[in-house]
Amino acid sequence: MKIEEFMGIMDVLLGKNGCPWDRAQTHKSLRECMVEECGEAVEAIDSGDMEALKEELGDVLLQVVFHAKLAEKAGHFTFYDIVEALGKKIVDRHSHVFGEDKAATADEAMAIWQKNKAKSVGQ
Repeated sequence: MKIEEFMGIMDVLLGKNGCPWDRAQTHKSLRECMVEECGEAVEAIDSGDMEALKEELGDVLLQVVFHAKLAEKAGHFTFYDIVEALGKKIVDRHSHVFGEDKAATADEAMAIWQKNKAKSVGQ
């Protein structure tokens, strides 16, 4: 299934004839679901169970899409806005890959990441 197809499923669930529970949710009401799903993903990582991790990462993605759809309905932002902002942030912080900085080690890469993060936070 493509992400667009999944986004369509969420549109149906949140639509007029969709799921009453889904339609009643807010960012705040879904807060504990986000925390729970992230915790379960961490448990799967700790256990080394890749099938469980696949499932739990799907549950985390559901939370991201759910929040994005709620924000879209309210006119704030879309899932694609999230992806665009994330892509920009990742490229900007990896100036040792996409820019002029040089990093030969993981520690050097992390130092560059932190420098770039500090610049972006200070903007």
